[in-house]
Amino acid sequence: MKVKWRKTDMLPSRTKLYVSGFLALVILIGGYVLFQARNIIIGPVVKIENPISGAVVDNPLVSISGVARNVSYISLNDRPIFIDEEGNFKEKLLVSPGYSIMTIVARDRFDRTTKEVIELVYR
Repeated sequence: MKVKWRKTDMLPSRTKLYVSGFLALVILIGGYVLFQARNIIIGPVVKIENPISGAVVDNPLVSISGVARNVSYISLNDRPIFIDEEGNFKEKLLVSPGYSIMTIVARDRFDRTTKEVIELVYR
């Protein structure tokens, strides 16, 4: 006995294929959107490369350098500093003898802030 296939018999499996393909596309697009929005979600990030906090320096002129990401405003001891297109910054600061504290505050366009503190000893 031969079994005849009709087009209506394949409809449920074709529908399942369309639904699973649509869900895979939605998940793929959602993952891509989250990946691209990660910088907005994370907020401002400041990484100070030089000097390390707690360092002892012999020169009163200290060069502070680092990288800032997702930043619309950045300041060093309440004085605005500038960053290049890659987010790098480099500032020089004159410290007094003894213990010094330098504060870098960064703010993004959503008014979220982050603060990094550098402590140095100049002898």
